[in-house]
Amino acid sequence: MLEYNEIVVRKHIIHEGEPYEVIENHVARTQQRKPQNKTRIKNLLNGRMVDVTYHASDKAEEAEISKKDAKFLYASRGEWWFCSPTNPGDRFKIPETTIGEGSKFLKANSIVEALVFDEKIFGVKLPITVELKVTEAPPAIKGDTAKGGNKVAIVETGASVSVPIFVAEGDIIKINTETGEYRERVS
Repeated sequence: MLEYNEIVVRKHIIHEGEPYEVIENHVARTQQRKPQNKTRIKNLLNGRMVDVTYHASDKAEEAEISKKDAKFLYASRGEWWFCSPTNPGDRFKIPETTIGEGSKFLKANSIVEALVFDEKIFGVKLPITVELKVTEAPPAIKGDTAKGGNKVAIVETGASVSVPIFVAEGDIIKINTETGEYRERVS
């Protein structure tokens, strides 16, 4: 059990029987009132945000979140199929809504971390950066910097990424999966 002042950012707690992650917290100690911890927490199962105030006498149960490695196989009709990296026969599917925006950067045979609560996968943690091959990129035209020196390229997973003008078709680039931004050209 966590005391009211131990409920801090990035802690996972149980609130009303469901797992939540603490997004913000502020412990306020005024002169004549008892201290309190004002928090903003995010439901890990459905993404809903809630504001909760914990007083000095309140406690919260810490959520047991486990992680397991999963190997991405393929996507079909909004379902993303994974397997255990050690046992390809142990297959399971995860809906696209659970994976989130980072799903457009997943390529076959990449390893991700599945987040598990009560034997149920509620999220997928992708690597921060991925290396993908550029499959389509418009040609660079000398002197074409009026648009800020960027162009839109398509990578091997089908995602569109804004890249500098010098990136050409066939290059391998590094992309940040959290923001979807170009990081650097690898080769």
